[in-house]
Amino acid sequence: MKPFAPLLLAAFALGGCATPTPTDHEPDEVFEQDPLLSEARVPHVVVAETFVTGALPRENVDSPTAWRAPDGTRWLIATAKDTHRLLVYAGDDGRLLRTVGGPGAGPGQFDRPNGIAVVDDLLWVVERDNRRVQLLRLPDFTPLATFGEQELVQPYGLWVRPLEDGYEVLVSDNYMSPQDEDVPPPLAELDRRFKRYRVTGGGTDWHARLLGTFGATDPAGAIRIAESLFGDPEHDRLLLAEEDVASGTRLREYGLDGRYRGRDVGAGVFRAQAEGMALARCAGGTGYWIVSDQFKDRTVFHLFDRVSLGHLGAFAGERTANTDGVWLDQSGDARFPQGVFYAVDDDQAVAAFDLRDVASALSLPACEAR
Repeated sequence: MKPFAPLLLAAFALGGCATPTPTDHEPDEVFEQDPLLSEARVPHVVVAETFVTGALPRENVDSPTAWRAPDGTRWLIATAKDTHRLLVYAGDDGRLLRTVGGPGAGPGQFDRPNGIAVVDDLLWVVERDNRRVQLLRLPDFTPLATFGEQELVQPYGLWVRPLEDGYEVLVSDNYMSPQDEDVPPPLAELDRRFKRYRVTGGGTDWHARLLGTFGATDPAGAIRIAESLFGDPEHDRLLLAEEDVASGTRLREYGLDGRYRGRDVGAGVFRAQAEGMALARCAGGTGYWIVSDQFKDRTVFHLFDRVSLGHLGAFAGERTANTDGVWLDQSGDARFPQGVFYAVDDDQAVAAFDLRDVASALSLPACEAR
């Protein structure tokens, strides 16, 4: 297999899902009037941002992730949808260090990058309009491979977990009705909302295999608007954000096997739109989830108990608004001894919150990172 060849070792038919014409708007942008926290009266505490990166309105920033170099340096990396590149910041103060990529379909190029994640020294980037996931190696952002081109229709988010023999990658695929790109397809066609891949390899030789697809097709468990997802293997749990406001935005609990468990999280708690999520893993299997509620004027971040999924409270920054993606880095350093929570601010910057400030404001128990 040639380096950077598409990594498809298994094909999966999409059963009538037409390839959409790329658009600049997102299917979850459905509000006739932007929801405002100032009008919603959602109980919350205010936690001041440690820093917010400089505003870059033309970038259309979507999702962040973080990486720790061997020397301890922390990088904050974010996707920029409109300029088709990655923004690389200093993770301790938000200085823009460099940009990576540009428009195109070649190695190291991007077409509307959305979801992003770092696992080990590997950077995973979902590209909506290239309909693929691109794999790069840090710190040099060396392109290694792409996969998913034959199955993905309109991918947005991903969750990656390491396995003994490689990585499992789950990708949300928000394909819409062929007749109307703003309308979800019939429930019966939502069984392919999420794609599951096994990725193995090393050096410059990587291989991906599509293991299957999943998604509930009943009214209670279906994900009509799909983007954010995150898993908790220790509790055999996968949380999927349902961003469809008409049916009720919330999180749905699936098992890692891709089956809906019949329980929703945050129904009635999310008042704008459930979006990015992150998991704080504490010793003994405890911890908490942080999930954004995307108000236009200021985002509310809801916390849920890791074990029971009960609501623990909520916080908002002093200015962070309209948040899409988030990322939680629990590794400690001199700047953030207990870790840092990053959240996109109004499509043009990334805010950083010291986890000590969040824990203090919400009276959370001490969390020794697992």
